[in-house]
Amino acid sequence: MYIEVYILKYQYIMKTVNFTDFRKKASGFITEVEEGEELLVIRHGKPVAEIRPYREKKSDHQSWKQSFTPIEMKGNELSSAILDERNSES
Repeated sequence: MYIEVYILKYQYIMKTVNFTDFRKKASGFITEVEEGEELLVIRHGKPVAEIRPYREKKSDHQSWKQSFTPIEMKGNELSSAILDERNSES
């Protein structure tokens, strides 16, 4: 039993298959997934899994989590410069 779900807002079609059919024909379904198909597996009329092709991530870490080299500048620290300016205004 195959049911195709149409979501027009996103112009997206996902093949839906019941668990029993998936279990019996898993190899064929996995081949379809390798070709780019996405599957929604249902059991007792309720969704239990989405199976999608694996996509490589560009990076294991978010850009804000990546290590960095601190910038070193010559001169006073910013906090010292601010305190000096405050003291000169008084």
